[in-house]
Amino acid sequence: MKDKRKAAVMAALLLAGSFAGCGDKDKRGDGGGHMYSPSLAHNPKSLDPQFANDPSSATVIKNMYSGLVMKDGSGSIVCCNSEDYNVSEDGCEYTFTLREDNYWFFDKNEDDKIDEDEYFPVTAYDYAFALKRILDPDMHSPFAKDFMCIRNGRYIADGSATLNSLGVSAKDDRTLVITLEKPYAEFLSLLTTPAAFPCNEEFFLSTKGRYGLDDRSVMSNGPFFVRQWFFDPYGSNNILYMRKNTVNENDNYEVLPSFLSFAVLDSEAEVRHTFKTKEAECFTTMKVGEYNPRKYNIIGQKATTLGLLFNPEDKIYSNPDIRKAVAMAADRNAVHGEDKNDISPAYGIIPPAVDLLGRSYRELASDRQFNEFDIKQANDLLAKAKAELNINSVESVKIIVDSNTMDSRYLHMLSQSWQDSLGIYLGIEDLTSSEFERRIKEGDYSIALYPLKADFNSGLAVLNEFAVTDCLKSAAKELNWADEIMKCSTADELVNCYTVQEKAILEQYGFIPLFYKSSYLVADDDNEDIGYDAFTGAVDYRIAKNYS
Repeated sequence: MKDKRKAAVMAALLLAGSFAGCGDKDKRGDGGGHMYSPSLAHNPKSLDPQFANDPSSATVIKNMYSGLVMKDGSGSIVCCNSEDYNVSEDGCEYTFTLREDNYWFFDKNEDDKIDEDEYFPVTAYDYAFALKRILDPDMHSPFAKDFMCIRNGRYIADGSATLNSLGVSAKDDRTLVITLEKPYAEFLSLLTTPAAFPCNEEFFLSTKGRYGLDDRSVMSNGPFFVRQWFFDPYGSNNILYMRKNTVNENDNYEVLPSFLSFAVLDSEAEVRHTFKTKEAECFTTMKVGEYNPRKYNIIGQKATTLGLLFNPEDKIYSNPDIRKAVAMAADRNAVHGEDKNDISPAYGIIPPAVDLLGRSYRELASDRQFNEFDIKQANDLLAKAKAELNINSVESVKIIVDSNTMDSRYLHMLSQSWQDSLGIYLGIEDLTSSEFERRIKEGDYSIALYPLKADFNSGLAVLNEFAVTDCLKSAAKELNWADEIMKCSTADELVNCYTVQEKAILEQYGFIPLFYKSSYLVADDDNEDIGYDAFTGAVDYRIAKNYS
């Protein structure tokens, strides 16, 4: 593996031209100048920000583009490629003034020089075109549902209005106006997501359907650009090589690494191996028990809610009283000895990593209000359900678990509490990720410990999983939270609305939250400030420092 990796990196350097002076001599006391050698578990499906949503794509896109606004280290929203912005008194119109020093860069000559004909300004028209692409029904963007708050967005999506009627317009090169249907408190947060990154229409059309699919069909307006992307599904020297984009250095942040040389691998296990053999500086994982935080830099974010998902076709567990009995007898306090930084008891649906105005949503709306632990009522419900089903006892079943998400011994503790209090034995069946996904897709389960996670940091995105994920739809029947949430013009209204919608889903007892679970970035201790988004899976190297 190591020899192949070295060969791939050397090939990239030779194809990229001469980089004398960019190795050890370029390293600085601030940890800059390093060539990072991370690994991707899979080949990126696309580098089109308006379409791609897999973790490998998300990492490359995060390092390749930048948007109007971004979140700083505290979670607050600050300007990035916008110089400033104004919001109208009614909260429906956002006017952005763009910076003059953000550029598209396309490496035409594939050499070590940046020529004047290789870069040109990013304009308001590029942002307008990107937002229209998201809502274009012919594109089928997975992010369309999130941006329907823009005026006429939902009508364009259902075909009753034209794309030109979308509430987005470029008044001139530097002025972008976005008009919403109603005030929406999380709209700026939405604009920090990759889907809102710009797209140049002329370049997009020039790729003739290849946009984002190879290294000659992408441009960068962010900290790095793609120099080479080589992938052979039958080969082993697959790489995606990025170089620092010096035309976009500005006062928002200083880009410290010089290069990113991604090895494109076939699995999470291979990525973990490259970290163990010191071929990669970091990797992401759901299980971090073997890594001592005193020896590694570990970032953890509780972005996943693990809950019991019941098969609506199951003869026994389709019964709402059975499900409610299991929910009310779930003694989360019976889970002891766990690392609270890894998992913690969950009573709500939205996990703690979801933030609102720089604070965890769970700090603003405690999930303890949903705690219904009551053994007596649980047994009364169980007796009622047995009578309804005309059975004397509930047969034992196994809860299927993706073994890559958590240590199932914590679930064993809860299983024991259900057996003691209800006389119901719920065993556990550990599966690989692929087998778990197959069983869920085919409906081959009675109960699953389902990892609920949104594709970006938003309470609405979490709740939307119950509308767009087939196996979750039955757990939230006849609920329409999107319209209600997008009417919220203040943070207080948003918190109240999220709470109401959480309660409505919980009362259907199709999904019973048990644990909030962390996702991790693990890095060698000579690395600092590598960013990590546990929702998208993106690793951000913009300000990463390496002191090796």
